[in-house]
Amino acid sequence: MAVVTVESPYTRKRYQYYDNGDPKKGGLKDVYFSVDKQYVVAIFRERLDDNQKERLKRITGHYLQQISSKEAGDYYLNEVYRWPTDVIEWNGLTGIVVPIYAPKFFFSKGYEKNDLIQGAEKNGKWFAGSKFRNPNFPLRIAGSELGNWMSYLQVCVNLCRGVKKMHAMGLAHSDLSYNNVLVDPVSKSACMIDLDGLVVPGLFPAEVIGTAEFIAPEVMATKHLSKTDPNRKLPRRETDLHSLPVLIYMYLLHRHPLLGGKVHDLDPETDNLLSMGEKALFIEHPTDLSNRPKVNQLSKWEQPWGDVNKLPYTLTGPYLRELFDQAFITGLHHPASRPAADIWEQALLKTSDLLQPCSNQACEQKWYVFDNTTQPKCPFCGQLHSGTLPVLDFYFKSADGPYRPEQHRLMVYTNQYLFPWHVNRNIVRNEKLSEQHKTPAGYFVKHQDKWVLVNQTLTSLRDVTEQADIPIGGFVELSQGKKILFSNEEGGRLALVTLVGAD
Repeated sequence: MAVVTVESPYTRKRYQYYDNGDPKKGGLKDVYFSVDKQYVVAIFRERLDDNQKERLKRITGHYLQQISSKEAGDYYLNEVYRWPTDVIEWNGLTGIVVPIYAPKFFFSKGYEKNDLIQGAEKNGKWFAGSKFRNPNFPLRIAGSELGNWMSYLQVCVNLCRGVKKMHAMGLAHSDLSYNNVLVDPVSKSACMIDLDGLVVPGLFPAEVIGTAEFIAPEVMATKHLSKTDPNRKLPRRETDLHSLPVLIYMYLLHRHPLLGGKVHDLDPETDNLLSMGEKALFIEHPTDLSNRPKVNQLSKWEQPWGDVNKLPYTLTGPYLRELFDQAFITGLHHPASRPAADIWEQALLKTSDLLQPCSNQACEQKWYVFDNTTQPKCPFCGQLHSGTLPVLDFYFKSADGPYRPEQHRLMVYTNQYLFPWHVNRNIVRNEKLSEQHKTPAGYFVKHQDKWVLVNQTLTSLRDVTEQADIPIGGFVELSQGKKILFSNEEGGRLALVTLVGAD
């Protein structure tokens, strides 16, 4: 096995990697592991032109610096991206240097019944579809590696933040798909890879149109046109805002939002072109039911996720349902109407506040979104909630004085935490949170058959109903109609308690 030394023409840094004559093959590159196993050197098999080289120089220089020098840079570079760090030249070919993937992004077991993919990368495709999680599928992914429904909410949050950051820098991904994402549901992590083809609008156009299932309809419908045709639509920011909700939908519901039962043409290639392009239609469109998946045509491995009647997208809750409607109905053929990545991020986080643990120990999803009924039920296993369930609706103080509803609520369960971002609406729950704001301000528990909030750090917690201050270390009971002021500081919230299931 030979050790090869290569050099960057821009930074003059040298890199060493092993070459055993059989590199790992990527789509366009040969990949070699460094001697110290801290990075890989990925060399393009074809020669790049000056424009392509300049793109790589910008990505590894200017844009990398933009990320690393700004707030939350470590989060993005260590958690959300495997960002290329340098460009090298070797024998007339160009390559990039990329940090090695974190160990959590490799399967520790793999399949449930064998270890055939043990040690393989956790490519996002393993977790997006239904068959690999079907209990009876011969090659089912091990339960210990699947995570639960809460896991996928956070996975999607990380993806949203990655897209949000790119767009804020003026970049677009162009090929956002499960093939370019690594996922670890256990640690609730997601990481974008293969970032050397980013689109810089007005400077470096897209070189590929994307991965089939994630290509935006306007790109698919015009792909037959020349790239110089003014009617040709190439990947850009708006196409990312189609691919992103497709990923979110697939990670939460394990089916594709456009691949349904409608047939447009007997020729499979033409049919696919129409169903993903000009004739694209949301499979759960509320009024046009023509693309609903036909249950009798689903394989047994696609059940129950493939059946939209058993597991409709409405189970994701009101915030995500509204955005799915915007993405796959209003914005499907009108790119400017698609929700931005930060809107998706906040909707996912608000949805996490609606989660309840399923009391059925055998339920694989473990968590579900409160369905706003008096008898909440887990949609995944059918388990009914037992006992009372406190619901806290948030209110904020308006400029003219009275408190107004915020369209944000928090579901309570034993040992659920109250965080600073719940207490004060001016504290935004995002990647820039300080350690102070990540520390719980209180917690909820059922004590002597009564639900209470225990105050850990709040200096102005007040039981408004009883006109009593709650000191640190004290608690307030969550009774029907109780009003609790979390903080009297600017942005401090008031919570109104509803006890679901109370007599």
